[in-house]
Amino acid sequence: MNQVAAANSLLAALPRRENQRLLTSLEPVTLTFGEVLYEPGKPIRHVYFPTDSLVSLLTLVEGHMALEIGLVGREGMLGIPVALGMKDSPVRALVQGTGTALRMKAAHFRSDYGKCGPLHRELNRYIHERIVQITQTAACNRFHPIEARLARWLLMTRDRVGANHFHHTHELLGNMLGVLRVAVTNAAGALQRRELISYRRGEINILDGNGLEAAACRCYQVVKNGHQRTQGEHSSRKNLAIAGVA
Repeated sequence: MNQVAAANSLLAALPRRENQRLLTSLEPVTLTFGEVLYEPGKPIRHVYFPTDSLVSLLTLVEGHMALEIGLVGREGMLGIPVALGMKDSPVRALVQGTGTALRMKAAHFRSDYGKCGPLHRELNRYIHERIVQITQTAACNRFHPIEARLARWLLMTRDRVGANHFHHTHELLGNMLGVLRVAVTNAAGALQRRELISYRRGEINILDGNGLEAAACRCYQVVKNGHQRTQGEHSSRKNLAIAGVA
């Protein structure tokens, strides 16, 4: 269980004592591709800390059309509205990559959150990261060409699952990026001809990570830099605490 918790960056950033206390209320679960964890306007029953799974946050238009506004993997948590005192989800949370997560009942999380200062600080950091990701994604979907957007999405997925191989169909990618399937087919074909990825029957392999970063729009680096900056600030605070300065 400790090793599973260490695979989630948010939990791993907590002091050992607080980490161990939270583990008593967490249970390991498997999240399956296509599983819906939250629906807009519905109560949040559990919060999740993914370890090697991937979840898309989707905003719905007219009840059926969906557009991805965020990705959550081992770097963070699902159920942020609970930390903000809300009970219902504003988005649909759809599992995009089968894997494991640690789950806690929302009521238990509310209680633990109120008692744990380090968890407050780490979640504040992560909420800021999510705001950066969502706002940058909105701008990206409006202004950037599909090939660059697809490269960004593949890199963000890689970072959150910790692997260069994953399964996604053209149709699913089109839904995530808000474009027609043919647009994804053309963009994936262009990246494949440049030998940046291989793509066959929904199986995607990143062949050249550096090349894919060059092909992606700057939005990828903005989100990545935001994460690295907050991680650096956390490390500095932790080192000061260890030294007895803070």
